[in-house]
Amino acid sequence: MTQHSDDSNRAAPIPIRVEIENLTKYYGKTLVLDSVNLQVREHEVICLIGASGSGKSTILRCITRLVPYDHGVIRLDGMNTDGASFGRNGLAKRIGIVFQAFNLFPHINVIDNITLAPCKVHGVQRKDAEAHAEELLALFGMSEFARSYPEQLSGGQQQRVAIVRALATNPEVLLLDEVTAALDPELIGGVLRIIRDLRERGMTMIIVTHEMSFARDVADRVCFLDSGHILEQDKPQKLFSRPEHPRTAQFLQRIIEAGRL
Repeated sequence: MTQHSDDSNRAAPIPIRVEIENLTKYYGKTLVLDSVNLQVREHEVICLIGASGSGKSTILRCITRLVPYDHGVIRLDGMNTDGASFGRNGLAKRIGIVFQAFNLFPHINVIDNITLAPCKVHGVQRKDAEAHAEELLALFGMSEFARSYPEQLSGGQQQRVAIVRALATNPEVLLLDEVTAALDPELIGGVLRIIRDLRERGMTMIIVTHEMSFARDVADRVCFLDSGHILEQDKPQKLFSRPEHPRTAQFLQRIIEAGRL
């Protein structure tokens, strides 16, 4: 008697949101990224770790086309982001990025910082953009600062505004580049709690971080970079406790000795 498998019981594969294939980047004659390959699935949180200069932030800048790359392909939902169908604005509508330096415009207030891109780039009506911005500010406990200027906010508050600004365009993927690096230690926890909340809401994220404990807690997968290569990637519990590559083990040992893991 022939047995038939029940396809209805099989879970549908989780789609790949971002795919990086053979990504190579030079700054002058210096090779910064050497044939990097990475796949990020929908709702997945990837943390990129490694020493300064290993290429982590450059990957994010290549994904958003803030810097050109020399070889390779970057796809979003299977489509080449270098294609004519995207363009710079098209990519900006679908991928948000937050930097460690906040990059808020100092001459306009918080609500105007947040609504600038939705109105100018996405064509959202001002009243709708403001309503969405106010919802996001309330979500992150920042409603009372809507009319404040960046210089009137603490570093942690400015970073929260920067995250809200990135979310205001309803991105499908959020890139976070060392978003706690410029903060005082007592401010870091609040920003990390926001990122954890975004994870619980299903946001697809690629995070560059030196916060190893945070990476261990929030990431679905951790990638260790060294000299422009992804040397190792695995679930955080496995990578942090039983790294396979000697260079990963050396890096983590130094992190442990510094009391950061």
